[in-house]
Amino acid sequence: MISGPSIAVAGLGYWGPNLARNFSQLPGCRLGALCDPDTGRLEKMGVQHPGVPRFQDLERMLEDSRVDAIAIATPVKHHYRLARQALLADKHVLVEKPFAATSAECSELIGLAMRRGLVLMVGHTFLYSAPVRMIGEIIASGDLGEIRYINSQRLNLGLFQQDINVAWDLAPHDISIILHLLGKMPLTVNCQGNAHITPGIEDVTNISMTFPDGRFATIQNSWLEPRKVRQMTIVGTRKMIVYNDIEPREKIRIYDTRVERPPHYDSFGEFQYSYHYGDSYLPHIEQSEPLRCMCQHFLDCIEGGAEPLSGGDSGRDVVRVLEASSKSLRENGCAVAIPQVASVPFPESVFASWPQAV
Repeated sequence: MISGPSIAVAGLGYWGPNLARNFSQLPGCRLGALCDPDTGRLEKMGVQHPGVPRFQDLERMLEDSRVDAIAIATPVKHHYRLARQALLADKHVLVEKPFAATSAECSELIGLAMRRGLVLMVGHTFLYSAPVRMIGEIIASGDLGEIRYINSQRLNLGLFQQDINVAWDLAPHDISIILHLLGKMPLTVNCQGNAHITPGIEDVTNISMTFPDGRFATIQNSWLEPRKVRQMTIVGTRKMIVYNDIEPREKIRIYDTRVERPPHYDSFGEFQYSYHYGDSYLPHIEQSEPLRCMCQHFLDCIEGGAEPLSGGDSGRDVVRVLEASSKSLRENGCAVAIPQVASVPFPESVFASWPQAV
């Protein structure tokens, strides 16, 4: 008999089966129920997870007192309603990205979870990946120097969505990583894009974010690329990092490369930039599945009362950036200011007890 929290999964389309697989395999918990209005999906998942109760209606599933928590993997338009229903039923909630359709919806869910003493977590999976964790440690150590900018590309052919544009679909991953690494919200957001396939739903977007201290970040997203690209470059004053998530093992390469401007010079003829070309190297990274680490963290928060790394505030910050990008799109790429709200940095000590490989 497996003890521990009973986790139900609502939404069995693209991502839900991955959540179900992880919760069924993690020690110390059990897959308590499966929910989807599509009977075909339920039957298929029933073959993979025999004996797990199946429901077409979320309300009926929430009546099951044996279910302690709900993982929601539905289209974003349903996130707020389903998460609210689950919280009102006193269930802990893990909701996939993006957290909700508006920051106001996010705020209501955060308040509801706080009042009821429930764990509310958002599925920013890459924050739990070993490469991103290592990049955070390298930045914190000062080895890169001061961060100048971050450039990210997340491109592929499809999957086309009908209710959200490519920025809302793909950029949450990059935004969550960038906000985590820089530890601050952007001051302004610019976004440009085009809808080539479905009128009114942009399939190509470029987002630019300015941050305090002169730093900025850019994110390119597309559903129209012939090849899949998942790459991020972090440029510091001393060194640079290229993070390529497509690579099976060599995901991070550190470049001992930089350019320096002379501090003073007497004439234009004496002015010369100083270029430093050092070695590049690949740090060793223990292999682990980020989704498994995230699911384990959700369980740890339920049982131990820890604050989630990707809690409601983190999810709301990403949605605030997406809202600003949508407004900028409507205003032909104009800069949209984001009000600065004081936030408490998440303690990196949360990772201290995590195994390097799960």
